[in-house]
Amino acid sequence: MFTVDKTKRPLHRSHTKKSPANETDPNDQRIAGNSPSNRNSSAMDSLSPPQEPYRNWVELPRDVTASILWKLGAIEILTSAQLVCSTWRSICKDPSMWRSIDMHNLGDLWDMDYDLGRMCRHAVDRSSGGLVDVNIEYFGTDDLLQYIADRSSHLKRLRLVCCYSISDEGLSEVATKFPLLEELDISYCSLSKQALEVVGRCCPLLKSFKLNNQGCRNPHIECNEEALAIAEHMPHLRYLQIFGNKLTNEGLQAILDGCPHLESLDLRQCFNVNMDGHLGKRCIERIKDLRHPYDPTDDYPFDAEIADVGSSEEDYPSGFSEIDFLSDDDDYYEFSGGSDMSDFEHLYFD
Repeated sequence: MFTVDKTKRPLHRSHTKKSPANETDPNDQRIAGNSPSNRNSSAMDSLSPPQEPYRNWVELPRDVTASILWKLGAIEILTSAQLVCSTWRSICKDPSMWRSIDMHNLGDLWDMDYDLGRMCRHAVDRSSGGLVDVNIEYFGTDDLLQYIADRSSHLKRLRLVCCYSISDEGLSEVATKFPLLEELDISYCSLSKQALEVVGRCCPLLKSFKLNNQGCRNPHIECNEEALAIAEHMPHLRYLQIFGNKLTNEGLQAILDGCPHLESLDLRQCFNVNMDGHLGKRCIERIKDLRHPYDPTDDYPFDAEIADVGSSEEDYPSGFSEIDFLSDDDDYYEFSGGSDMSDFEHLYFD
């Protein structure tokens, strides 16, 4: 780079011979290359960090932007991403963005300024009947489940976690509207064997089922009702996770007999199961991916603390316990109506 000092006269070429317009005088090259200003400029350029090229994210291809935004989850899209610009808003309103709805949250419903139930309904509406996968945590109700079922006949994956307000009747009623369901997760919910039986009969394509609870050794309780319902009504299962279940060897034997295609079985914290002897050998021979009752829980997505009940209040865990499931915590779900969102509805729900 050649820098011109305007306080000095410019260098002149020789008057004896005029150089062509497209030819550079060697003297000029020598002088320019050795000039102090040029040397200083080169030194500065070598010390300066490289400049990042300017990127206009709005100019990304639409499908690339959609793929990025989709990873945010439904709550972040509706409350933040779609408000950035008109281009992103247009993408966020496309039905293809809502084939999968992930309403993941931390369960702090009291601290939220918006109604997750209403937000989920709006996301379902945006799917225009194309919804195939939905995840609902903490705020699920029978009414919300019915709303989804009436508008999502192609649903293949349903995940309900800590949805204590969903009843046996509510799940049983919508199961008849999910004939294509392949994966079901109803972990930490208050559902009985009756609901499982209906789901098994109405969802013949079911291949993956998760029915997780918090493990408990004290008091000692044995119950095979859920295991028998699975064995009798879900014969095509390939993946089964029953973390913290109270089944015994009898229930496990029934599952092995009734689910001949089972490839993955998670029995962690199923403390009533004894894997010694013939039954354990049969599991090892039959199941490709087998998790034993006392296997590590590092990769388990929930709190894996064992809920042994003692004599004091401190012994009752704040997580998911049998006592929590059997109690009618009306105050908790009084908030399921949430905020009326009157201050935000023109942004989220138009």
